[in-house]
Amino acid sequence: MTVPLSKTQRFMGYVRDWDYLRKWLVLGSLIGLVAGLAAIVFIFALESSSSLLLEGLGGYEPPLPVGEGNRMAAGEFTRPWAIPLVVGLGGLISGVLVFRFAPEAEGHGTDAAIHAIHHNPRSVRGRVTLIKMLSSAATIGSGGSAGREGPTAQISAGFGSWLARKMDLSPQDARIAVTVGVGAGIGAIFRAPLGGAILGTEILYRDDLEPEALFPSMVASIVGFSVFGAVEGFTPIFGTLHTPQFNHPVQLVYYALLGVAAGLVGRIYARGFYATVALTKRLPGSPMFKPAVAGVMVGTIGLAFPQALGTGYGWLQRGMVDGLPEISLWIVLLLPFLKILTTSLSIGSGGSGGIFGPGMVVGGFVGLGLWRVLHDVAPGMPDVAAPFMVVGMIACFGSVAHAPLGLMLMVAEMTGSLALLPPAMIAIGLATVVVGQDSIYESQLQSRADTPFHRARFGLPLLGSTPVRHAMRTPRLLIPAVTPLDEARRMVRAAGISRAPVVSAEGRFAGVVSGDGSADASGATAGTASDVSYPTVSSESNLDAALDAMVSAETNWVPVLEGDRIIGVVAMSEMIGGYQSALRRTLRLLTGVSGKAVLMELIVHEGSPFAGTQVSEAPWPAGCVALSIDRHSQLLGPTPETELLAGDVVVVVAPAGAEEKIRRLFEVEGS
Repeated sequence: MTVPLSKTQRFMGYVRDWDYLRKWLVLGSLIGLVAGLAAIVFIFALESSSSLLLEGLGGYEPPLPVGEGNRMAAGEFTRPWAIPLVVGLGGLISGVLVFRFAPEAEGHGTDAAIHAIHHNPRSVRGRVTLIKMLSSAATIGSGGSAGREGPTAQISAGFGSWLARKMDLSPQDARIAVTVGVGAGIGAIFRAPLGGAILGTEILYRDDLEPEALFPSMVASIVGFSVFGAVEGFTPIFGTLHTPQFNHPVQLVYYALLGVAAGLVGRIYARGFYATVALTKRLPGSPMFKPAVAGVMVGTIGLAFPQALGTGYGWLQRGMVDGLPEISLWIVLLLPFLKILTTSLSIGSGGSGGIFGPGMVVGGFVGLGLWRVLHDVAPGMPDVAAPFMVVGMIACFGSVAHAPLGLMLMVAEMTGSLALLPPAMIAIGLATVVVGQDSIYESQLQSRADTPFHRARFGLPLLGSTPVRHAMRTPRLLIPAVTPLDEARRMVRAAGISRAPVVSAEGRFAGVVSGDGSADASGATAGTASDVSYPTVSSESNLDAALDAMVSAETNWVPVLEGDRIIGVVAMSEMIGGYQSALRRTLRLLTGVSGKAVLMELIVHEGSPFAGTQVSEAPWPAGCVALSIDRHSQLLGPTPETELLAGDVVVVVAPAGAEEKIRRLFEVEGS
């Protein structure tokens, strides 16, 4: 019996099948709304945690930037003995939450989101986002050195992943949804919508960006920023800095030196952080308690150098205003390395938080140190440290994150000033050269050509011309969701397969269950234990989408869905068979093409005899073969059943001398 789809399911189906602009205007707005709300909730959790732990139990009030309270003076350590204990307590809370409930929330969430985008964008669990929020609030609120972007990026990325599962988005759309979530979360929490949108598309790769995610990222970032600002205000984090304009060519030399210094410190940041991660994993003991031990160490360092505690934004604000004259020069020069150390301990030990914010603080301290060294001896130096600190923030983290454009825009938005972009470009260019291939995000790939899907698709280009429904086969086994898990696993093993689809009582696809697992299933059923993040493809898709899903999730088969019902499966054997059929079909078509042929790119006009006809029924002159169809910037492999639509751009191989006749056919009939 066929169960009718609900109104919500029908609407999701409509949105999924819309064209690019309409679809991502809606989905981008939804992701942005969640990003803005998540940022509001996280800021509330962070402020509550800080009020209770660092300020309440620890008795210490750190300075705050203009956009977050404008508290310039740092409080005294009224209970210095409590600071290491409080920071250790925050680490303990974070460790228990993470390793007890969601181990994948360990560390900085942005890298986990990047990994999911490249390998399985449907895999981000909802539980992870909640644990990430709570554990990060405990880490940062107790004085641990971490950034706020990781939790908000992972929450909105998790919502994008949920949308991908619920709406059965194509693998490419699923990647875009999670990418958009990362950019929107960062843009909202830092009140930097344009920079956040660009950053989300840049940090996936070292030498590339994801252009298809740019428009939806902008939509989501603007919505997220508007929602967050409506509650928290729209003032830039560091206020509107009236920094001196770049007005002397000799300053380029100083900014070039800053770029080299920022690049060197950026390399130390990336290598030191991951060295700490590796060392922590080798140390004996439960991972649950390692963040607590590291927290005690961070708190002890913070007693001597309070600038290394918490986010550090308030100290950056003070440095931009007066250059921190009360702090000795040797301490200022030491601050970037102390911040790297405390950040590596707080997050690299297994704690939770972001590495973006601390990276900017490290760069700001590098700029402050160089300004203090050069101010009284170098001609043409700015009178205040703010320009060097702003450029240092951009150059240090922009280079080690391989996101120069996003960082330049973000810092400009956070400081309310575009005056320093020219010297910033010099500094970040040199910093990028110094950093080389080092990266603070381990899951970054070199370029789009290095993604698993693109590598496979480039090797098998004809898959886009074969519909999934022409190659799929009937599932060998379908397991009812009410089946006890132990019995379901036995059924899978008896069928000689590793996994099998699970269907609900109404016949809807409910996930996939594995034949492996512990002997004691504790009364679970196949439905409750099924993997809902397992990739699927629509029956309307082509085999390249199925290949994308398989390669991204590192599996060898995927279910084929029509609506929310499974109608078949596609494995590598069907993939190979479909490719062979497409190759034979193409070779048969090309046998009719003479050696004297031309390649033509033609637009199907409204009123043309080609518009609205299938490829097999179109009035092709003898010897013509359609190679590809560009429809709304989406490349299609034509099949005999493909309908040609007005506006399609068709690449055709045609006999030499027939060009004019073919052009007339593609234009309005009778024109």
